[in-house]
Amino acid sequence: MKPTLKPKCPNFSSGPCAKRPGYSLASLPSDILGRSHRSSLGKARLAKSITETKRILGIPADYHVGILPASDTGAFELAMWNLLGARPVDIFTWESFGEGWATDIVKQLKLADVRHIKGGYGELPDLSQWNPKNDVVFTWNGTTSGVKVPDGGWIPADREGLTLCDATSAVFAMELPWEKLDVVTYSWQKVLGGEAAHGMLVLSPRAVQRLKEYKPAWPLPKIFRIAKGGELMTEIFEGSTINTPSMIANEDYLDALAWADSIGGLQGLIKRSNDNLAVFERFVAKTLWISFLAKEAASRSNTSVCFSLDATPEQVKALTKLLDKEGVAYDIGSYKDAPPGLRFWCGATVEASDLEAVLPWLEWAYAEVTKAA
Repeated sequence: MKPTLKPKCPNFSSGPCAKRPGYSLASLPSDILGRSHRSSLGKARLAKSITETKRILGIPADYHVGILPASDTGAFELAMWNLLGARPVDIFTWESFGEGWATDIVKQLKLADVRHIKGGYGELPDLSQWNPKNDVVFTWNGTTSGVKVPDGGWIPADREGLTLCDATSAVFAMELPWEKLDVVTYSWQKVLGGEAAHGMLVLSPRAVQRLKEYKPAWPLPKIFRIAKGGELMTEIFEGSTINTPSMIANEDYLDALAWADSIGGLQGLIKRSNDNLAVFERFVAKTLWISFLAKEAASRSNTSVCFSLDATPEQVKALTKLLDKEGVAYDIGSYKDAPPGLRFWCGATVEASDLEAVLPWLEWAYAEVTKAA
């Protein structure tokens, strides 16, 4: 039978992600609109985003946090172009975005001393292959594969190289061992459901020291420069952005941070994501035709949850179109480079009740698209 109860919010995209429950654009302050980001008011609001980020995430006091242009992509590119080249590089990849970083390191930066260690979709590569004398580049959570790094136990405290981590679909939903991470990037559009086009860069004291001691052999455009004369441009990490940011997007981020505080901070956010994953874990356990793309439970993402179906690629596409047409699940197809399947965002802004409501629709749609087979 065709279900009747629909999710209140059918937005399950993995980016931009669903807005927080109860969100209203009208509730955002408007006094900053039309004001300069260089004004005392503008810099104060941007600085608040930085200090609140550090507080809620528990980032060490001696780490630097800055707001950058071009989303997580811009932040991670900036980090690679500023920091890589001083040491050999090990790259771990197991999905599309990590592969993109590997391509840029080899083909754009043209670094010669590089080891690329791959895992297939659904599998984590052997992280113990990292040589701690080398820099290492990796995603914490594979947004397009649903496979995450379980913990930081493989990163030694006495490492010589830097750890560069793209954590855009992990931060605010998973425990990150900040003392093991030298460079972390993410965007507002993921776990907190913020707006796109701005990236966040977190630097450890070890990363700052690298910036002071190492000058890349290649030129850096203005939008990538965070060091000058052998010193970190600290104003970037105090609210003075490299270029003009969207002040309304910044207010949107502050609204999301305040909501995070209201539900218990980081631990509240993690619990909501874990509870959302649990909805699907129960469903997969009793449903024969669907399985997690991530083969090991310990490395299974609680945000970008990816599935394989006992169906042809054409049937999977038909299923996603059917659920979209019914208005019960938008943007749930797997990433274009990933194996055919489904991907549901389960970050903290998604309600478990909406995931529960979509399950009967999944069963109905699967039966509809496979009944003629």
